[in-house]
Amino acid sequence: MKSQVTRRDFLKLSGLTLGGLAFSPFIPGFTSFDDSFVVRIATAEMPVRKEPTDDSRIELTWYRDELVHVYEEVKAEEPKHNPVWYRTWGGYIHRGRLQRVKTLYQLPLDSIPAGKRILTEVAVPFTTPYRFSKAFGWEPLAPPFYYGSVHWVEAVEEGPKMADYSGAWYRVFDELDSNVAFFVPAIHLRILPPSTMEPISPEVPYEQKFIEVNLTTQTLIAYEYGKSVFQTNISSGVPGNAGGPGEIPTTTPSGKFTILDKVPSKHMGYSYFGSHTTGNLLADVDNYVLPGIPFSSFFTPQGHAFHGTYWHENFGQPMSHGCINMRSNEANWIFRWAKPTHSDQATSNHGGVGTIVEIHY
Repeated sequence: MKSQVTRRDFLKLSGLTLGGLAFSPFIPGFTSFDDSFVVRIATAEMPVRKEPTDDSRIELTWYRDELVHVYEEVKAEEPKHNPVWYRTWGGYIHRGRLQRVKTLYQLPLDSIPAGKRILTEVAVPFTTPYRFSKAFGWEPLAPPFYYGSVHWVEAVEEGPKMADYSGAWYRVFDELDSNVAFFVPAIHLRILPPSTMEPISPEVPYEQKFIEVNLTTQTLIAYEYGKSVFQTNISSGVPGNAGGPGEIPTTTPSGKFTILDKVPSKHMGYSYFGSHTTGNLLADVDNYVLPGIPFSSFFTPQGHAFHGTYWHENFGQPMSHGCINMRSNEANWIFRWAKPTHSDQATSNHGGVGTIVEIHY
């Protein structure tokens, strides 16, 4: 892997002020910036109910990737694990299959240091990646890159000519399609600071760090020296058997494991060109292709991992194809805290010794 930017590189690259953005010709509608509460529909269909309950009449339906303004957050009686509903135009929608999003345009870099890859995250509700071929020219690809997904950027280049955008494009590296260049408008990706990768309490020996996951209560607790230092609710795998030859059961395995590997940006599912990965473990129950999954910490050779999640807000309920879904900021905490550290991985000095994980009912 190419080295990432250092703290000094980051300060040089991002030493820009918000005031500079206001004069950028590549920020459409900047002066009419709207910071209201907006959610993206992250499932095929989302019913809008007359009242905040699943027993209420359906008033209308929103569809995948539509953006909806939220007027009020309401706490109802059901469902018990996630009783939050949003009041929107026409009624109420449950937050379980929604993603809260923002539109935070970024000032593009002029260049990226040779031999570097910069870790970024999508800072708009979604952005369409493009590829170029001699046969077809510039083509938009699906699925989009979604808000909060994490991607390696390796160059600043020209992209397709578009009526509504004439700015710089970032060339995105994707390990699943490493032979193909993907391009995204540079204003849509935010550079992540070096602190995103800095270890948490690296001085604590690996045998004194321990992760416990309770599949019954859908909770995760991290311990140092036997004391809890982090706790949250999670979404494990939806109980189920393998769907066919070569596939893996969707039930999260129980037992004792260790952290084997950590990857800050992971593309799981089928690639844009049909190539297959090592399974569908990181996929959502109704989404198979998920590029830019944030901060995966793998604990089985089959590919089970703790990882960030940008396609639901339904923690406390099984939702995945076998992995442990977490909020992305919490997955980043596990990524930084668990052994081996990222620097250990880069130098192969961890000797296969990783943080212990115990999963039980």
